Amino acid sequence: MLTVGTKAPDFTLNDQNGTEIRLSDFLGKKIVLYFYPKDNTPGCTRQACAFAGAYAGFKEKNTVVIGVSKDSVASHVKFAQKYELPFILLSDPELQAIQAYDVWQEKKLYGKVSMGVVRSTYIIDENGMIEKVMPKVKPDTNAAEILDYLAGQD
Repeated sequence: MLTVGTKAPDFTLNDQNGTEIRLSDFLGKKIVLYFYPKDNTPGCTRQACAFAGAYAGFKEKNTVVIGVSKDSVASHVKFAQKYELPFILLSDPELQAIQAYDVWQEKKLYGKVSMGVVRSTYIIDENGMIEKVMPKVKPDTNAAEILDYLAGQD
């Protein structure tokens, strides 16, 4: 995982609308950059819906929410429409951002070892610096924990 106080790696990926999005486009705003394994899986759906439910709170705090997985743009379109997700979903099939943020790691499931995205969240400040690192987050509580953290900064 990257560490607090380091510059957030910039990247350019396509969002669910096929639009190129650069992380550096959001300088001047706080960013919640969350990495998740796969669209339409139970944990990832709960996490995305929790972010959607808390979205007004993030907007109040001038904070951009960006979800990243290796799913395709087409998969993101369906996922965003199905659950009415109001935030950006980025498609990273080449693992550009996923590897830059060190969330592509060895995982064990039922004794089987494989490589995959470890559910993790970074909070990036207005100057593009990593402010908080949240490794191995819980899908149901991640959004609320971040809002609590942001509320403590006022």
